[in-house]
Amino acid sequence: MAEPAKGGARVWVVDDDRAVRFVLATALREAGHEVTAFDSAQAALDALRHNVPALIFTDVRMPGGDGIELLRKLKATHPDLPVIVMSAYTDVASTAGAFRGGAWEFLSKPFDIDHAVELAERALPAGGAAPRQPVREPEPGSGGHALLGNSPAMRALFRSIGRLAQAPLSVLVTGETGTGKELVARALHRESPRAHKPFVALNTAAIPAELLESELFGHEAGAFTGANRRHVGRFEQADGGTLFLDEIGDMPLPLQVRLLRVLAENEFFRVGGRELIRVDVRVIAATHQPLQRLVDEGRFRADLLHRLDVVRLELPPLRERREDVPVLAERFLADAARKLGIPPRWLAADAARALQAREWPGNVRELENLCWRLAALAPDDTITAADLGEPPMRGGTGRQAAGGAPAGWEDALAAWARERLDAGADDLHAEARERMEQVLFEAALEHTGGHRGEAAAKLGLGRNTLTRKLGSRRKRP
Repeated sequence: MAEPAKGGARVWVVDDDRAVRFVLATALREAGHEVTAFDSAQAALDALRHNVPALIFTDVRMPGGDGIELLRKLKATHPDLPVIVMSAYTDVASTAGAFRGGAWEFLSKPFDIDHAVELAERALPAGGAAPRQPVREPEPGSGGHALLGNSPAMRALFRSIGRLAQAPLSVLVTGETGTGKELVARALHRESPRAHKPFVALNTAAIPAELLESELFGHEAGAFTGANRRHVGRFEQADGGTLFLDEIGDMPLPLQVRLLRVLAENEFFRVGGRELIRVDVRVIAATHQPLQRLVDEGRFRADLLHRLDVVRLELPPLRERREDVPVLAERFLADAARKLGIPPRWLAADAARALQAREWPGNVRELENLCWRLAALAPDDTITAADLGEPPMRGGTGRQAAGGAPAGWEDALAAWARERLDAGADDLHAEARERMEQVLFEAALEHTGGHRGEAAAKLGLGRNTLTRKLGSRRKRP
């Protein structure tokens, strides 16, 4: 095989799709590289007996042997050879499997050809040196639903999970309620070396503050009234594995101090105990709250935030990845039909478009709940837009009566509450109070032409109270 052009490198492209081979090979040749294309993993392995390239692009699913198996064999014989894995099947398992097998990068199909060439330039060794490490993309600062999607945001999330799964780093997962934060934690655990050890989840907001310490660290018999026997806490249960702490922003400050010590020293005492317990636990925390704001308000420790926020993964709300809605809906409908023992349900095109147009304040959890109702109640196997009913209310807009006037606010509030409860919302009273105050403040200020003193008097508040509340709202992100 001839030497590559000066300044270029020998690159192989392995893919059973002729179009992919042609387009990628052409672009790489135009960049000055010598390119050889193979239509199967076995053909590439046969050629490897006679020559070794500087870089390989390989597809995952091919007849006669897949790219992951090719990657495994390459890494066994040529551990320093960079391999970029390509696939149209983007999910956590395939992405994490590629990185676990030693892939230099994972490239989702369809891909931008200029981006592929750029990856090749970064992966290729310079002057015979060891292959350069990939440039990491900057990291952005539960339930049973699926962690699925082919949107750019979800592809980036899958790549991050694939990279992070092998690293024993603390991860902070952020995102709105219902986006699937626990699923991210479970994926990180499942693809990690700790997968054979326990995954233990605890929602800190669901445990009364006076019981949370015992739930986390355990207690000895007689430690407090009602403690009749020793209780092993979640940290001990998760020893060797992963502990997922959901809604970490709701943890009381005294417990934050104890958690910080455990994260720093990997040891603790049970409540009422004298024996020092040592554990090896990877902690993944999650929250829908802006923790930095809680730090600024004195409700969350800055040092604990720094300890938890080594790497941050942010889940996008469903409204920002609408292209994933039909994929998720089809999965939920199939799951519901199987568990309900009914024929499969399918989305008509108009129903898929209608679902994509919704705002989804409850995110993926809300979509899952809707799909279960549709599977159970739809009159036919094919679900059309007519079966969906009216979309939920958005942004506080009330229903309209026959004459165009708003219906009673109590009815609107009841409908809003039902929608949010169906979406799995927590702390509904606080959310309703905040939105009610916002509506009242805006209406009063509009009525008084922006005069705060008069607006406060109309609302039955003091001027200072109104000013303080308005100021606190402006500070929120």
